[in-house]
Amino acid sequence: MEKTESCKILYRGGVGELVEKKSRFIATTFPVRSEEEAAAFIEQTRKKYWDARHNCTAWVIGGSPLLSRCSDDGEPAQTAGRPMLDVLLGAQLRDVCVVVTRYFGGTLLGTGGLVRAYSGAVTEGLKNSVILEKCRGRNVLVRTDYNGVGKLQYVAGQMGLTIMDTEYTEQVTAKLLVPPALLGSFRAQMEERTAGQAQMELQDEVWYGMLDGKVILL
Repeated sequence: MEKTESCKILYRGGVGELVEKKSRFIATTFPVRSEEEAAAFIEQTRKKYWDARHNCTAWVIGGSPLLSRCSDDGEPAQTAGRPMLDVLLGAQLRDVCVVVTRYFGGTLLGTGGLVRAYSGAVTEGLKNSVILEKCRGRNVLVRTDYNGVGKLQYVAGQMGLTIMDTEYTEQVTAKLLVPPALLGSFRAQMEERTAGQAQMELQDEVWYGMLDGKVILL
C-alpha cells in the first residue's frame, strides 16, 4: 500500500445473510489492519455462533506485500474460504476480514452450490458495509495576508481540495489536504494568483477518505 496513491478499504463492517435449501449463511465483515486483529475477530465470531456447523473465514490486509488467508472450516476443500477470498480480491478490497457462518439445513448443496452460497453471502455482507477509497494526501500550511484568502479559497475550490483549518491572526494560516499529484499545480497557482506572496510549508503525509462529503483521516 505504501507505494500506491489510493486503494479501497473496509471502513465499517456489516452483516448480510442468504438462505439456500434451508441452510443459513450469515456473513459478518469487520475492518482489520493486522493478522492479530483478524484472528481476534474470527475467534469472537466463532464464540457468538458457537452452535453453527461452520464458520468459514477470509481476510485481506493491505501493505507491501499484500497479505491474505482463508479457511474452509470443515467444508469440502475450495468450496468456502477460497470463494470468499475471491470476492474480496475481486472487489480490490483491503483491510477486511469476513466470517461466513453456516447453519446446516439438512440438504447437501454440492460443490457448486457451496461456492455460490459462500461467495453470495460475502457479497451480501459487503452491501451492508461501508467501503472507502483510501487516498494518500499531504498536509500543507499556507500563510497569506487577508487579501489572499479569497484567492486561496478559489484555488482550493477549483482543484477540489479540502481546507481542514484556518487561523486568523495578523495573517491567515490555512491547513489544506493535498494529494501528492496536485502539489506542484497547487503551488504554481497560488504563486501566480498571489504574486508570490503566499508561503507554503509541506507537512506530514496522511491517508484519508471521503464519507458523506466529509474528510475522514485514516
